[in-house]
Amino acid sequence: MAAEGADLAGEARLIDAMVPRGSRILDAGCGTGRVGGYLAAAGHDVTGVDLDPELIAAAREDHPGPRWLVGDLSELDLPERFDLIVSAGNVMTFVAPSTRVEILRRLRGHLSLGGRVVIGFGADRGYAFADFLADAASAGLAPGVLLGTWDLRPYTEDSDFMVALLEPR
Repeated sequence: MAAEGADLAGEARLIDAMVPRGSRILDAGCGTGRVGGYLAAAGHDVTGVDLDPELIAAAREDHPGPRWLVGDLSELDLPERFDLIVSAGNVMTFVAPSTRVEILRRLRGHLSLGGRVVIGFGADRGYAFADFLADAASAGLAPGVLLGTWDLRPYTEDSDFMVALLEPR
């Protein structure tokens, strides 16, 4: 995708713009560390968590520096709190539907005072946007801003993608 000119850092640039340098960021469902690696290189204190040990091994190799952990987001229990939690790459559509609210609760519980959760995923992936927003509300999170893309285009009812900037309520 990069060879074809695709922008692979759009999510990370948005997150970087939302917080001051040196912020504590959790990359929830980090995969190979693409987003968290960019954020660490920009000067943030990044922890990445993913269920797949092979993806975590790749993140450690490709992006040394951040803390990369194998873990289940539905059981997330870290001692630190984060200024921002990002979950890009359609993560919430890959988790078991029965764990979605619990994952959102756990993410909320890992926020520092004033922290936010940013989650992006596409439509037609088995998780309706309205259901996601209802699950977020059940977990104590309210949308501050809804976007239709990572490059700040407005969310509309016809959007085929949602980036939700969630805040504790």
